[in-house]
Amino acid sequence: MPDPQKTLKITGRVLYLTEDPELIERQLAGEDLAHDPGRKLVDSISTDEITPGWVCYYYDETLAKYALIGLRGGVIPQGGVQGGGFQVVVSGKSKGCGSSREQAPYAEVVAGIKLVVAESIEKIYGQNCQNIGLLTTTDFSILERVARGEEIPVSEFTKGLDAISAAIVEAGGLFAYNKERMAGRASPPVVDTPKRPMTIVEKIIASHAIVDARSGKLGVPAVKPGDALFIRTDVRFSHEYVTPMAAALFKAGFGEGTKVQAPESVYAFRDHLTFLDLVMPRAHREMGLDTQAKTLATVQQSFADSMGLRLYGEVHRDGQLVGSEAICHNMVIEELGMPGDVIAGTDSHTCMGGALGAFAFGVGSTDMANAWFTRDVRVRVPETVLFRLTGKMRPGVCAKDVMLHILSRPFFRGGDGIGKVLEFQGPGVSAMPLDERATLTNMAVEAGGFTGVIEADEVVVDFIHALRGTPKEEVRERLVTSDPDARYFATFDIDLDAVEPMVATPGDPRNGVPLAKLLAESPELKLDIAYGGSCTGGKKADMDMYAEVLRRAIERGERVAEGVQLYIQFGSQRIRKYAEERGYLEIFEKAGAHLVDPSCGACIKAGPGVSDKPEQVTVSAINRNFPGRSGPGKVYLASPLVVAASAVAGRLAAPD
Repeated sequence: MPDPQKTLKITGRVLYLTEDPELIERQLAGEDLAHDPGRKLVDSISTDEITPGWVCYYYDETLAKYALIGLRGGVIPQGGVQGGGFQVVVSGKSKGCGSSREQAPYAEVVAGIKLVVAESIEKIYGQNCQNIGLLTTTDFSILERVARGEEIPVSEFTKGLDAISAAIVEAGGLFAYNKERMAGRASPPVVDTPKRPMTIVEKIIASHAIVDARSGKLGVPAVKPGDALFIRTDVRFSHEYVTPMAAALFKAGFGEGTKVQAPESVYAFRDHLTFLDLVMPRAHREMGLDTQAKTLATVQQSFADSMGLRLYGEVHRDGQLVGSEAICHNMVIEELGMPGDVIAGTDSHTCMGGALGAFAFGVGSTDMANAWFTRDVRVRVPETVLFRLTGKMRPGVCAKDVMLHILSRPFFRGGDGIGKVLEFQGPGVSAMPLDERATLTNMAVEAGGFTGVIEADEVVVDFIHALRGTPKEEVRERLVTSDPDARYFATFDIDLDAVEPMVATPGDPRNGVPLAKLLAESPELKLDIAYGGSCTGGKKADMDMYAEVLRRAIERGERVAEGVQLYIQFGSQRIRKYAEERGYLEIFEKAGAHLVDPSCGACIKAGPGVSDKPEQVTVSAINRNFPGRSGPGKVYLASPLVVAASAVAGRLAAPD
C-alpha cells in the first residue's frame, strides 16, 4: 500500500510564469523572485505552450529540454527550465488547458519540476500529473513553506481529491497503484450510493462500474458526484501522436509479453501528422524532426500489428497519398460509438462522441496504457451543468455560434466549468442535426469540461441505422436519458433566437464576442487564411454551410479574395464523398478553395492552412485558438458560414 508518511522537500528554485516576460527572463538568468500575491501570473497556459505540437514527436526524456518553450510565443528558450534548476512552476488560472497530451507534464517532470502551483488546474492535465507523480496544488500558501525549506507531507497534495486519486498520488503514479489493485492489495472505495435520480452520464457510469476488478463484475444501483471508481470501457482509441508513448509505458509497466485485452474494442488512428511533410519548416528538418516524426507511425504500426488492433491509416488515390481514412472523432461518430457507451481516447476532443448519447472523454498516455490491460479507466463522478436550448437559430447562426456564446460566459471564463459535464437539452437541441450537436459536445472541453453529452433520440437511431445497418430497435435499447428530477450543478437557459454570429478573438476559445460588435470596432480586419476543417468544422453539415456561402458568391461573380487562402478539409472520406455527390467539390474549386483530405492538419500546426508569420490573420472553424496552436499568427474562431464569407470578402465578414 502507499506510504502516507511520504514527504516532499524542494531544494531547487521556483519559476513564476508572470505576465511580464522580462521577469521570466530574469529568473532564467538566475534571479529568484519572492512570492508576491499581487504579481499577475499567466492564465490559460495550454498544453500546446508547454509542449508545442512538434515537441510531441518525442516521447522520452528528450522532452526535458523543450518544457514550456511555447509559452506566449517563445519566452522560455530550449533548455531554459531544465538548465535553470527549477523544481516548482507557478502560474494563474486554467493551467494545462487544451490537448490531453501527456508529453506536457512529462516534459516538466523530466526537466526537474516536482510541483505545479496554479490558481486552477484543468482536468486532463491534472489527472496526467497524478498518473506520472507530478504533484499539483491550488494552495499558494505552499510556496511559503517551500521558501522555508519545510518537509511537506504528500498528504497536503491530496486534499480535495477523491480516494482513488489520493491513493495514486501517494503511490507515486497510476502504474504503481494499479499493480497493487490488480493483485488485490489495493481496493477502490465501495460505491454504496443509494438509488437516486441520475443524469445521463451518472447512469452510464453506474452501469459500467467495476465492482470486482478480478472477476469483472459490473454495475451499481447508483452513483453521485464525487464518487470515485473504475469503469469498463466500450471503445478505447489512440492516435499516432500518443500510441508510441502509451506503448512504451504499457511494455514497461506490464512486461514485454503482455497483450492488449479485448483488442476488438481498441483502435488506432494515423490522423494527426498525415500532411506534416507539406508544412514542416526547414529549421525543424535540420533538427531531424522529419525523421523523428516518421518513427511515430512506424512504432504505432508495429504495436497495432503485434496486438491485433484495427488501424485506421492513410488513403492513397491514383497511387498518391491523399490523407487519412478519417479524423478519429469523426470515425467514432460514423462507425465506433453507440448510445450508452463509455468511450476513452487519447485526445481531448473525444467528447465529440457525446453527441451519440455516450460518455466520451479524453485521457493521457498512462491512462490508456493501463486501460489496454485493465479495460477500465478511473473516474470521479463529475457534476453536470445543464443547458436548456429553446427557440430557433436565426439565419446565419449555427451551433458553432451557440458554443462560442456559451463559452464566453463568466462561468467558463472564470474556470467554474473545469471538470464538469455539459449536458444539452431542449427543443433547440432536438431540432439540430447530429453534426450540429457534435459541434456542441466537441467543444465542451474548451470550457474546461470533462465532456459534453446530448440525449440520443430518433435522429441518432436513424443515423446509425442508415450508416451501419444496425437495427433501429437495437439502437433504441441502448438509449439513456436523464431523470426528470436529476440534480445539476447549475442550469442555464439559452434562447437561440437571441444568439448572434460569434467570433472568439485570438488566444482562447472563451474570448467570444458578437461578430457585429467586433466589426463595429474593426471593420477592416483583413485576412490571410480562412480555414474550414478539423473534426469540429469538417462534418457534412459544415460542408453544406461552406457550399451555401460559396455558391452565392459564384452566382454573384465573386470568389475567394485575392491574397486570401481558403482551405476546406473533410473530416472523413465519407464526408468527402458526400461533398462530391452533392457537387460541392466543383463549387469549392470554382470559388478558389484548396481542398484537403482528412487529417488533423492545420488545427495542430501539421498541415496546409498553418500560418508562418506572427502578423498573419486566420479565421478558422477549428475548436481552439491557443497561442501557437495553428502557427505564430492570430487565429479568430468562427462558424463555417463566417469562414466562407470572410474568405470571399477578404476580411472578417458576416455570412449575409
